[in-house]
Amino acid sequence: MLPLELIVLTAAGLVTGFSKFSVGGMGLLILPILMIAFPGPQALGIIIPMYVITDLLAVASYRKNVNVALLMRLLPLCFIGVLVGCWVLSRLSIGEFNTMLSIMIVGMLLLGVVLDHTQSSFMRHPISTYITGFIGGLVSMISNAAGPIFSLYFMEQKLSKEAYVSTRSWAFMFVNLSKIPALYALGLLSMESTAVSLQAIPGLMIGAGLGYWILGKLQLTHFKWLIRIMASIAAVKLMVFS
Repeated sequence: MLPLELIVLTAAGLVTGFSKFSVGGMGLLILPILMIAFPGPQALGIIIPMYVITDLLAVASYRKNVNVALLMRLLPLCFIGVLVGCWVLSRLSIGEFNTMLSIMIVGMLLLGVVLDHTQSSFMRHPISTYITGFIGGLVSMISNAAGPIFSLYFMEQKLSKEAYVSTRSWAFMFVNLSKIPALYALGLLSMESTAVSLQAIPGLMIGAGLGYWILGKLQLTHFKWLIRIMASIAAVKLMVFS
């Protein structure tokens, strides 16, 4: 393992653990960090074991206050989005993949502007649930950049802080598990890529501990705005790196 690769994996692990156990939205930083040492779609196969590990830790820590009804409405369209994303990935070159990332980031920024100027009740409409599910699954499969979409959606459901974190954690676990067969079929996930990904575990543990500690210190009002700020910063970072 080259020093640069180890540094990149540790940094990605820190961000992953912190994001999963705190406010979310920082997930957009993980792919551009990894692409410093692992360019192109290869980084997607390295990310997924990191995500699954932290997802399992998160659902074990936040297993109460889950809004099951909300998950049941959201997840079916997420799975369809993952399948469509797999089909799209199978037809992209590395150059096209980078272009697709840039387009998606512009989409994330526009989505944020629209949501800021839309009645919050819009995000509680059933149609918004289906749109969020499909787009979230598609974006997650192609770029692992669906964090802001899901974070903003769950936030607008007027959940308590505990229900927000728990429901979001379970949603991400199911979506990420559904991506494993697709990434394996595309040749992006293998024993070798998993072994590389496991090098990030120390960073994951430290980041998760920090995120869990900071989450307990947040007030609900600060929590809401911190999500928006982190989502915006992460979107800009990913677009710059792409």
